[in-house]
Amino acid sequence: MNRQRLLILGSTGSIGTQTLDIVRAHPDKLEAFAVTANTNWETLAKQINEFRPANAVLVDESNFHKLQEAVSHTETTLLCGYKELQGLVTADEVDTVINSLVGFSGFLPTMSALKAGKKVALANKESLVVGGQLLAPYLNGSYDRLIPIDSEHSAILQCLAGEDIRNIEKLIITASGGPFRTWNHHQISKATVRDALKHPNWDMGAKITIDSATMMNKGLEVIEAHWLFGLSLSHIETVVHPQSIVHSMVLFNDGSMKAQMGLPDMRLPIQYALTFPDRWPLPSRQIDWSISHQLTFEPVDPERFPCFELALQAIEAGGYAPAILNASNEVAVERFLKEEISYIQISEIVAKSLSHITNPDTLSVESLEAVDREARAYARTV
Repeated sequence: MNRQRLLILGSTGSIGTQTLDIVRAHPDKLEAFAVTANTNWETLAKQINEFRPANAVLVDESNFHKLQEAVSHTETTLLCGYKELQGLVTADEVDTVINSLVGFSGFLPTMSALKAGKKVALANKESLVVGGQLLAPYLNGSYDRLIPIDSEHSAILQCLAGEDIRNIEKLIITASGGPFRTWNHHQISKATVRDALKHPNWDMGAKITIDSATMMNKGLEVIEAHWLFGLSLSHIETVVHPQSIVHSMVLFNDGSMKAQMGLPDMRLPIQYALTFPDRWPLPSRQIDWSISHQLTFEPVDPERFPCFELALQAIEAGGYAPAILNASNEVAVERFLKEEISYIQISEIVAKSLSHITNPDTLSVESLEAVDREARAYARTV
């Protein structure tokens, strides 16, 4: 059997490094054909020296010479810049693109890969949040072209195996509630960066962890689910499930419900995206049913999580609203991490951006990029 050749966009991040764990476990089935990083040249060099991919890209040109010096062999072609990254996406040798880039920069690679007939394993939320309407024609109503890595959407996909999507009554996306699930408004108003980065269940990058604290990530996931599964907002619900054991559920029109469960481990949805619809062995922690467990569920509190409500309003509004939501949130989170603004100002900046920015142009890649730039510029000044 030919090995599946992978292009791992963002190989030095959490999803990328765990993808390489799976490559290590299945060297007869998977090949790291190319790896990329934005600025982390040191980790990228270690990956190149271990996996010896055919190609590697460092987007950050200022440290490219350091990468060249750190690579110990000549088997890998070293490339520099976003343009080179984009060029690899459509390379004939690539079977699957794992897109774990953070932010709007991940949209064009997703679109280019789908246009080129590649399978895309998607961990970049913004691809569907910002450009779902433009990506939808390439999905053809099937799940084998664009396969989600998010644990929630992977769970839904697993629940839908063998089912007719016309029988779906509702998708139920679960949320941990993050570190502020039980905090009152006064406590939240005083929240620090350190507080917001203390996720109770998952080990993720800083931006995604802050999105989990505000529950913006859940709002983005609702938008993703809308495009992935072709369902309206009325058929998608979110519930808070602090234990993060049930990763999502599907309610069918006969009242039956399926849930996908497991201990928090992102390697499972990553591997499922690579093997779909098959499954491979994965050594991982499993639920110990010899002891008692308590699984609880509660509704989302809109006052505690205004970012979640803003995301729902954006998908209802449609058009450029999700792009404005995403861009302004990225800037607001970046400013919060730099301690330029307070935690509660994240949602305030997003709300002001949504009400301030309009664009009458027809939706296109170019107009999305223009709106993205405008929203970022505005969010930096609020």
